[in-house]
Amino acid sequence: MNTSGVPGQFVLAERELGFESRLVTLYSDKRNYFKDICLGLPFIRFSGTKWVKRFVSSPDRLVVRNVQDVPDRIPKTWLPHSFAESLLVWIRDKLWSVKIWRAVKQYGLDRFDVYQLDGGLDVFRGSYFMKKMKAQHKKIVCCYTGSDLRTRGVIPAIDRISDLNVSVEFDHVWLHPHIHHVFFPFDARAFSPLPGFRTDRLRIGHAPTSRQAKGSDVIIPVLDELAAEYGVQVVLIEGLSYQDAIALKSSCDIFVDQIGDLGYGINSLESLAMEIPTCSCLASGFEETFPDHPFIVIDKDNLKEQLIDLIKNPQLRKAKGAHGRQWVLQHHDARKSVRRIHTLAGIHS
Repeated sequence: MNTSGVPGQFVLAERELGFESRLVTLYSDKRNYFKDICLGLPFIRFSGTKWVKRFVSSPDRLVVRNVQDVPDRIPKTWLPHSFAESLLVWIRDKLWSVKIWRAVKQYGLDRFDVYQLDGGLDVFRGSYFMKKMKAQHKKIVCCYTGSDLRTRGVIPAIDRISDLNVSVEFDHVWLHPHIHHVFFPFDARAFSPLPGFRTDRLRIGHAPTSRQAKGSDVIIPVLDELAAEYGVQVVLIEGLSYQDAIALKSSCDIFVDQIGDLGYGINSLESLAMEIPTCSCLASGFEETFPDHPFIVIDKDNLKEQLIDLIKNPQLRKAKGAHGRQWVLQHHDARKSVRRIHTLAGIHS
């Protein structure tokens, strides 16, 4: 899908730069991110799929955590965990094939020059389409955007034929020997620089798309303590459409993204773009590489102290908010991210 809107931002930025670019997703995302060509493939959001995975897949692939694990093999590699998983994946590819090849013909998907694969995935797990495109000397770019390298790993057939590997996750540079970091593509121009509300009762937001991955089991109790001690209002943003989530986030005075080892995500960029001071962990090495960052760096030990400092100091909130928006505009402009990928891949207009 258009995970957190990131693949869609790449496409929109490429179009703005004058390229013909299409986004192909396997199924529709209920959060209403940008859509283009949606294949509507079955067995992805099917309620029984997660249940079946518990019995046929590796347990490690089913858990998204907020700590950085060092795998025994770098890069971690996806292989079927069992004969049952191998058989089910093969059957799924067969059942999908009619819809996929019909879409290839309908939209001319085999006539493009470059294929950027979100998460390093073909539309088939058997990588049939990309193998065919590589045989026609098309360029293949793998872009890793989330927990894919941490939990699943690369698809060996794709990793062998990829011309370039990039990641928007800074910690991924430790998980693949041939990968380049690029900033999340993000259009800060779409966000108002002024939050929607400013009241005497401060509002602190947290948006746990995955409570385990965000460290919410630590964050939420601290926010509840601050609500009791300082009268702040805790704003939990979860289970909403993208539009509703943004509207609620814009009402916050402080935003807490996540704690752990993995660094900030799109949630942070949205709050920074609205000039909301933003608290997050940072991946190892990020602060040394980008010392001009605007984040209030948090961990499980200093979270409460950092938030109290923000609650008591409105000038600090104002300064951090203004710095945050400018930093996002400078570093996360989607067009800059696209140009960097194209430069690395030797793509020219």
